[in-house]
Amino acid sequence: MKTDTQTIVVFDLGGVLFDWNPEYLFRELIADEAERKWFLAEVCNGEWNIQQDAGRSLADATAALSAKYPDHAHLIAAFYDRWTEMLRGTLDEGMAIFEALETNDVPVYALTNWSAETFPYAWDNYPFMRRFKDVLVSGHEKLIKPDARIYQLMLERIRKHHPGAQPEQLVFIDDVLKNVDAARALGWRAIHHTDPAATATQLRAWGLPV
Repeated sequence: MKTDTQTIVVFDLGGVLFDWNPEYLFRELIADEAERKWFLAEVCNGEWNIQQDAGRSLADATAALSAKYPDHAHLIAAFYDRWTEMLRGTLDEGMAIFEALETNDVPVYALTNWSAETFPYAWDNYPFMRRFKDVLVSGHEKLIKPDARIYQLMLERIRKHHPGAQPEQLVFIDDVLKNVDAARALGWRAIHHTDPAATATQLRAWGLPV
């Protein structure tokens, strides 16, 4: 099989291209900062939310947590009832990187930990999403980063467009270090995205036009 040697860039979405933060909603619902931080650290926390990214239904997640914290049931329900208020649009500097790569004909894909039930809102309201050659959503596959299987599945999907593509051709951009480490362990090049200027600098060092 002939190998396509073109560099391919795979974007995470939240924290790289999308500005999503539960604080945006819960600052309105819980005025006291200490109480709000406790709630988001101990109740509707990342460990709970990522289970929905892995395929658990929002209804089941809400019911289970409400049973554990009945006094906070109204706030727990708000997490997904008002989820769209946590999504404040796109991040300009991340989008500038995406736009530069796309303009220069670099193939761009997305690999995201995202609930299958909330993802359609982003898909329907942000047309740029359709400009990726493919978007792999964890909630659809019931796999989440940093599980190696979701990266292997991404590579399989990429190979539908770029037959013979190899891990070393892939550049992955994610704001979560463990997800970056997992990609590197599979032979991908990867960037821990904490500063867009640093990300752009690294991409240029690898010969990419940003």
